This record gives sequence, C-alpha cells and structure tokens, in this order.
Amino acid sequence: MATSSTPLPSTTSTFQFPSTYSFPPFFTPQPNSSTRLSQLRKWSSLIQSWCRHHRIYRLSLIEAIESPLFNNAALRKRLSLSDARTVLDWMAEGEEDTGGGKRAEWVDVGNKTVAWIWWRRPEEWAGVLADWVEGTGQKNMVLTVYELLEGEATASQEWHGMDPEVMFKSLNVLVKRGKAQVFGSEGQEGVKFF
Repeated sequence: MATSSTPLPSTTSTFQFPSTYSFPPFFTPQPNSSTRLSQLRKWSSLIQSWCRHHRIYRLSLIEAIESPLFNNAALRKRLSLSDARTVLDWMAEGEEDTGGGKRAEWVDVGNKTVAWIWWRRPEEWAGVLADWVEGTGQKNMVLTVYELLEGEATASQEWHGMDPEVMFKSLNVLVKRGKAQVFGSEGQEGVKFF
C-alpha cells in the first residue's frame, strides 16, 4: 500500500519536472507580489504533480526537503524548509482566485512538518468513487474498505492502494451527501453505497 510519505519509485515513467524547475530564481522567494503569486502557483502545481506521480498522499517536509522535489542537485539550488512550509501554507489556504480550493492540509497543525497533498481533494475522490460505484453496479452492495483499497476489482483504479485516511475522508463526503454508509469496527469497516 502506498502510504509512505517518501517518494516511491514509479513503475511507469520518470517524473518530468517543468521547465521552471531549471530556473534558479524558482528556488528563491520573489519580492514582487504578482511574481510571487505566480511562483507559489507553480510550486503548488509541481508538488501536486510530484505527489500524484509517486502516489504520495501524506508529505513529510523533513523527508521531502532532501528529495529532488525541493532540491535541484544539478543547479545546486534547494527550497529551504521554511520556504517549503510557506508554499504548503499557501496551498492549505486555498487558491480562491483560481477556484481551485485547498490543495494541502497540515496533518500536524502545530509543527507543520507533515501535510496531506490534495492532488485530488476528498470531494474529488468521492466523485470518482461514486462514478465507479455507478459504472460497476455496486449500488446497494456492501464492500469492505480493504476491498476498495486493495481488492482485485479496484486494481486498475487510481485510488487503489490509497492512504486509508484519505479513503475515509472521501467516503465521509459520500456519507454527508447521502450516497454511502460506513459501518463496522476499526480495521474491518464496510461501506454500503446508495
């Protein structure tokens, strides 16, 4: 299961960094407010793409700060821990001007060292799950959360192997919408879809 916060090797392809990653000023906070906003958007996009590619849901800044995500060895440039935290703070505030919503959420609000990275927000995952339920005729069926995360029927789905906490956040969206019910004890939860 891909719940690790460290980058996992991709079995399909090498991650392709955007061209701005090779531009040294990308790693230095820009003083001009419009340039800074553009820089924050580009960092947000890069972090989301990186996490999606490596199937990372929970990003540890302490581990990631040394990874190629924040450290361009070829340029000998890196984003500092403080600057990386600032980018994630901005992602957690939401991108209202773009209608994008929050793309990060601190797991440890006090320390700000681990964050959920929403390359798909729980509301988006809920929509993907609802579409799958509809498309596969799973309405009024009971599935275990384990089946959703690790079952053969979901092996081809993007959420297969998802961090269980992200799955529960997504299922809770469906519960609030009246499209699912979660029941059972911890580790043996079931879900009925409506």
